[in-house]
Amino acid sequence: MLQGIRILDFTQYLPGPHATHRLADMGAEVIKIEAPFGDPARFSLDENEQGPVFLAQNRKKKSVVLNLKDSSDRESALELAREADILIEGFRPGVASRIGIGYDEIKQVNPEIIYCSLTGYGQTGPLSHLGGHDINYMALSGMLAQMKDENGKPHLPSNTLADFIGGISASEAILAALVKKMQTGAGSYIDLAITKSLLPLMSNHVLIESLTGEKHGVEKLNSVFVCYTLYETADHRYISLGALEQKFWHNFCDALGREDWKSKQFSKASPGDPVYEEISAAIKEKTLKEWSQFALKVDCCMAPVLESDDLAYADGLKEWNLISDNGSYRYMANQFTGLSESTRDTEPPALGAHTKECLSKFTHGGS
Repeated sequence: MLQGIRILDFTQYLPGPHATHRLADMGAEVIKIEAPFGDPARFSLDENEQGPVFLAQNRKKKSVVLNLKDSSDRESALELAREADILIEGFRPGVASRIGIGYDEIKQVNPEIIYCSLTGYGQTGPLSHLGGHDINYMALSGMLAQMKDENGKPHLPSNTLADFIGGISASEAILAALVKKMQTGAGSYIDLAITKSLLPLMSNHVLIESLTGEKHGVEKLNSVFVCYTLYETADHRYISLGALEQKFWHNFCDALGREDWKSKQFSKASPGDPVYEEISAAIKEKTLKEWSQFALKVDCCMAPVLESDDLAYADGLKEWNLISDNGSYRYMANQFTGLSESTRDTEPPALGAHTKECLSKFTHGGS
């Protein structure tokens, strides 16, 4: 879809690289601009190994090394921007302008540029000067308060949801700006705050709390009832049951031969409740694999809780071919296959691998 679209990517770590990784999967040409020491995500704690976050988020990109403290390299950056459709940066507010690649500077050489500034808290406001990470964005958005253990303590997920959602939001905003540009010829400036991109995920919660005082969203979706919760299997794994609609709950009950459960769909999913105890005992009689096979045959909104090493081989997922193996590690392949002519996977670029090519091609009138 994005064949012929050129992106300059001045971001590092995860949110920005994930945004441009998605756009590269759609066919865009992504030129990653790195300082002489490279994106810090390139390096793991063991300096002899490449960082896994870099490997995961930078396939199909080109790497150009520029020292933006050097005037000639800043000029090269402006020349590259002259030929670009999109520029994305993740510096703290004001830094891009100080080093000569702010929106005003780029707009002078390319008035139609789509320029995205991706930060934790946006370019203005009382939080804009602060540093932050995923844990902070999750906390401020209200998302973290929705992930509590049985004692009411917020539980930090092992996946950096805010960083990924920020990247997805950035790619979405860039695509909308690209549509505008194609319709009107006008570029755009996008001030995208990761924390702000999380807040719409709380839209149901905010409205419900204002009406009822309930702070945790739709009650039926909070593992309150036996028809919508997690159950432990015989091999100490977990299966999810989401039989909210009566037909799915009845299918589940019929398949287990428990007509008596049909009227108990909204029994409390708590120890001591007879129906919950009975369902829990029944689920513990079979392994995750057995329940996964059951879920494929019985239409009752049931699915296994998979671990990361399950994803490449799970029924229903492996047919999508989204996980590839290069012999050294597994990685997520192009999720947009069929929407982009470019389905070729390439290894993440070596630091500066395309500097000579891009500077000679794009800074001397090439295209």
